[in-house]
Amino acid sequence: MASSSSKTSETLKRKFVPKMKPLETEAEYVTPGVYELEKILHRDSVEYTHINEVWPNVWIGDEASAKDKHGLKKLGVTHVLNAAEGTYNNVDTGAEYYRDIDLIYSGVTAEDTTTFDISQYFFSAAEFIDQTLSRPEKIETHQTRQHSSSLQLCNFDKLLVHCVMGRSRSATLFLAYLMICKSMTLVDAVDHVKRRRRIIPNWGFLKQLRKLDTYLLEQRVQGTNPEDEK
Repeated sequence: MASSSSKTSETLKRKFVPKMKPLETEAEYVTPGVYELEKILHRDSVEYTHINEVWPNVWIGDEASAKDKHGLKKLGVTHVLNAAEGTYNNVDTGAEYYRDIDLIYSGVTAEDTTTFDISQYFFSAAEFIDQTLSRPEKIETHQTRQHSSSLQLCNFDKLLVHCVMGRSRSATLFLAYLMICKSMTLVDAVDHVKRRRRIIPNWGFLKQLRKLDTYLLEQRVQGTNPEDEK
């Protein structure tokens, strides 16, 4: 019997996958193995720090950065995605923790082990990130000489994606977002993030990202809509 998370994942697949853009190099691209991915991750990566901006208005950080409410407010962070809810090796914040600084919180219960199925959160986390970065806000702009004003749509939402160290669980979910919503291959996503933050997804997570990469590639090459598979 399908679980609630698997049903949600299938629903979100139908939402995101048909919108993905084909890549010109897909005919030559082959998803690398885990060993090769680990080499790519270590090659030309940056030094580890508590928090790094890895995409416009998106930071990946560790437990210390997630609990630094003053620092988050200073950065202008409006949303938090905690990839380390749970009872073991977790970050025990939650929506109540951020109530006094008015942040929108989302969390997933995930373990940083090679056997944990983090792929159940790939599409739901991607949706949360995508909605955060896509939500427009109206601001009023003034034109002094003409003494007139107008409304413009701008997005000032900023997101922190974190786990305990900000290297495995949170990085894995953000890599999945880049693959699902930004039509990146796994290699392109890893290359983009590793140049901005030191990330080390465990090999079990890399295997699941490989599976996602293969699935998305097949959909984009064949032009298959998951609706047709049902």
